[in-house]
Amino acid sequence: MSIIEVNKLTKFYGKARGIENVTFNVDEGEIFGFIGPNGAGKSTTIRLFLGLIHPTGGDAKIFGKDCIQYGPEIRQEIGYLPSEVFYYDRMKVLDLLKYSASFYKKDCTARLHELADIMELDLKRRIDDLSYGNRKKVGIVQGLLHQPKLILLDEPTSGLDPLMQQKFFNLIRQENKRGATIFFSSHILGEVQKMCNRVAIIKDGSIIKIQDIKTLQNENYKKIKITASELDEKRFGVTGVIKLERENGGVSFFYRGDINLIMKLISEQEVSDVTIEEPSLEEIFMHYYE
Repeated sequence: MSIIEVNKLTKFYGKARGIENVTFNVDEGEIFGFIGPNGAGKSTTIRLFLGLIHPTGGDAKIFGKDCIQYGPEIRQEIGYLPSEVFYYDRMKVLDLLKYSASFYKKDCTARLHELADIMELDLKRRIDDLSYGNRKKVGIVQGLLHQPKLILLDEPTSGLDPLMQQKFFNLIRQENKRGATIFFSSHILGEVQKMCNRVAIIKDGSIIKIQDIKTLQNENYKKIKITASELDEKRFGVTGVIKLERENGGVSFFYRGDINLIMKLISEQEVSDVTIEEPSLEEIFMHYYE
């Protein structure tokens, strides 16, 4: 069963493009990644899901119901964490969260305190005394306190320190095991690879690829840099190598293929350093998906 169904969804702001002809489905119980560089249309898509803006064309359904026509009903079962969180500054954290909980037709008190403990959130502090990272924690608790069936995450880890990021990922996995479907929007490829089953890649407002995460990992290029005093870069002109460039004291290139082959070629050279890393999302767009 599909929890989210998107069909040729389009949004223009006047003549400016938001998204255009976006089509994909998200299955029940899935952790679905939605990745692309800033300005690609990720937040626009989520705001259309929530009925915060109306589409120019196409449609989106959640739980089998149109997002605009049945917006208030659908939002009872959605948890949303925006990329930027803004609150009433003079309220205490607990008062704000109780106010948020009052919109749902269930008692959220126990879950509110449980989440606050997990995220190490001080409920007695005022909103205007909180750092950006602590405000993000408030957003996490606010989005999950009613145990939603669908969780929409828009750049959720910005502002969180590494330890708190790990707690957040564990919390989302627990919500998924409980049965919640997760829509995870990010421009950080590593986060999506770690969390998601499938991923849709959006660029310039259009979906350019949808595939399972294992295939994405296997098909990705590696970014390789070799440092050596005397290096014959022509030896690396093999199938799977692109963007081969001579740099001061070595070469750099992108490689997709059998890593053992490229390691054998490297080992035959006298090298002083080798770096192999995942390319950035922008580099994947530039050197792979085009």
